[in-house]
This record gives sequence, C-alpha cells and structure tokens, in this order.
Amino acid sequence: MEANKDLVRHYFMAFRDRDAAWWERFIAPDFIRHDPGLDFEVRGPAGVARLGEVLHGAFSDIEMHVAEVIAEGDSVLARLRFTGRHTGDFQGKAATGNTVDIAVMDYFRVSDGRLAEHWALMDNLTLLKQIGAVET
Repeated sequence: MEANKDLVRHYFMAFRDRDAAWWERFIAPDFIRHDPGLDFEVRGPAGVARLGEVLHGAFSDIEMHVAEVIAEGDSVLARLRFTGRHTGDFQGKAATGNTVDIAVMDYFRVSDGRLAEHWALMDNLTLLKQIGAVET
C-alpha cells in the first residue's frame, strides 16, 4: 500500500511538472478520470496530457499541496490543495491574474503499479469565484 501511496504522490508532481515520460510509464493506457467539472474526457496518458494543457494554459505557478494520502487495497485517497495564478483563459474567462486556492479530493484505483482510474472532486465553485467568473 505504501507503493500505491507513493505512486499517487508522484502523480501530482508529474502533473505539476508536465512529465509526459512519467505519464506514459505510470498511467494505464485505459486510464479514465471521472470529473464532473470537465467538458471533455480524460483517457490514458494522452488524456492526462490534454488536462495538463488546459490547466497549465489557464493557471501558472501550479502547486498541489498534498495534506493526506490514505490507501487500502488498490484504492488511494488524496486530500490536497490546488494553488496557482489565473494567467490564461479558463472556461471562457479571460486571465485575471488572481490567485486560486481550492480544496481537492482525488480517489484513485491502482492496477499493476499504474493508475487505472481516478475520481476527482474539486471545489470548482470557489475556483470560479476566485477568478471572478461567478458572483461571490
């Protein structure tokens, strides 16, 4: 279970650093991310790369501050904060330069040493408020 927890911790570093080689090695080809906040599908390493393009295109100085990682069997839950600066278009909202800081809960399924499935719950409402896309 410690290896699964480390895999998830490294996922966040690889995402921050846009490490395509890591994605190819540790994201299963049939990986799927379940995320009600996205208007596109994230499948396999290419899907993670597309998600990276969207988020890194909208936010700079991205950090994922992992507070806690819990594992049982092939399941791993991570509680973290996503921070960055809104420096590009995000869901039709032009860059504001505003800082974002939101809570995230990510639940993963690991299979054969790779991430196979991901359920993401982000505080999208707070994010949209912080970039001025919705009234506070």
